[in-house]
Parts: sequence; C-alpha cells; structure tokens
Amino acid sequence: MNILKLAAFSQNGQGGNPAGVAFYDEMPSAEEMLKIAAEVGYSETAFLVKQDDGWRVRYFAPEMEVPFCGHATIALGAALGERFGQGTYKLYLNQSEISVHAEKTADGAFGSTLQSPETWSEDAPKQYVDKVLAAFNLSREQLNPNFPIHFAFAGAKHFIFVVADRKTLADMRYEFNTVQELMAEKELVTISLLWQESNEVFHARNAFASGGVYEDPATGAAAAALAGYLRDINWRGSKSFTILQGEDMGVPSRLSVTYTPKIGESIAVKGEVRHITA
Repeated sequence: MNILKLAAFSQNGQGGNPAGVAFYDEMPSAEEMLKIAAEVGYSETAFLVKQDDGWRVRYFAPEMEVPFCGHATIALGAALGERFGQGTYKLYLNQSEISVHAEKTADGAFGSTLQSPETWSEDAPKQYVDKVLAAFNLSREQLNPNFPIHFAFAGAKHFIFVVADRKTLADMRYEFNTVQELMAEKELVTISLLWQESNEVFHARNAFASGGVYEDPATGAAAAALAGYLRDINWRGSKSFTILQGEDMGVPSRLSVTYTPKIGESIAVKGEVRHITA
C-alpha cells in the first residue's frame, strides 16, 4: 500500500507533525489499519474511502484508534487538494461530520483549514488534577491562575493546563506509564501544556502517551479544543490566534486558530503541509 507521508502545520517548508494518508476503495479492517499505523510509525495515519458526497475517514495511532486527529486532517486536506483541486471536502468521522478546505499556498504547495466538531469543556476534578501534576513533576504554584484546569473536547477529549512561564514549558517531562494510565482512565487523547506569550500567541507541548507517543509536535485537535475552552472561560484575547508547538523538540510547527463567540460552535484550524521526502 502506498502511504502518503506529509507533515502538517509546517513552517516555511520545515518542521510540522508527520501523518500518513492512505486512500482505499474499501475501508480495511480495524486490525489492518492499526497494523499499518504501527508500521508507518507516525502519531496518526488517516484512512480515506469515497462516500456519497464526501470521504469516510478513520484515524489510527500506533496503539489505538482516535476519533479525530487535527494534523492528519490538515494533511489529508492537502492530499485531496493535490488530487482533486482546491475546494471544501466533507468528511465523515466515526462520531461526527466535519469539513476541510484545501487551497494552494503562495509557493504553489497545498495547505488546508479544518472545521472541527463542536466543542465543550468542563472542570477537571481536583484529585485527578493532583495526580496529573505529580506525574508531570509540577506544582500548582507553577500554573497560571488565570486559566482553570479543564477537560476540553473538539472531536476528541483533552486535558488542558497553562503554566506561568516559558521555562516550565521547556522543561516538560513526565512518567510515561503513569500518564498513559491516567489518560486511559478519563479517555483522553492528549494532555496539553501551554504558555501564553500574548493575547495572540500560545506555545504548546502535547503529551500523547495514550497513543504510544511521548510528544506530538503539532496537534490540531487539541488546538480546536483549546479554542473552545478559551471561549468557555471568556478569555479576553484574540479570537484568531497562533499556537507555536514543537519548538522544544526541534520540530517547529505553527497552527492558526479562529473561533466565533457562539458557545460550542466549530473551530477553524489552519496549517501548511509539506511532503516528507527522506
């Protein structure tokens, strides 16, 4: 099987989060897709089959199926654009319907913008928060008190906490097996650590132990969940903001996020895409 290898949310032709994209006439079995995803070795591989007026999509990490993956959606959007031209494509996921818009960038390559599933967020229980903080070797004094700790959802469930300074973000480390168990307990896809640089820029690191990956260099689903969370807490920053991720991994990635004031409404997440040639 020919798997397209693309990096989503790249910056100036570099960095970005690798994703596999595979087109099929009929959807393979879950066991086969899990095996392929493990062989590809990226945090996610997207599998596509033409369905009605859109595409049926399933996403697999090396150790699990995930309900929605942002960076793989950005990658498949670019792949659809290259094959079928610029435009908006409907996507049928396991639990929702979304869309992705493919368009050429200034250098002639393709990027895309996804519209996420609807969002929600809720307070995370104190006892659970304490366990996560301990696993990340963090204290509450290292967190930004302006951002309550929440679970946040935009097609997949994430855990969001914001640290008070950039160095704390750069020093992120966690106990993999412990965090993997904690994530399974609450059905989390990622744990998202963030630092606010300004009202228009966040820096992020995303633990993806649930999928068998220590860290993701760019996480579109978490970006959408973050926007929904910021809307829910009445954050006063810009409704169009940038997330810089992957810097501490040496894989710089840029995610552009836009949201409306309406609670629960879909989030737009945009990114560049490059082909992985090595």
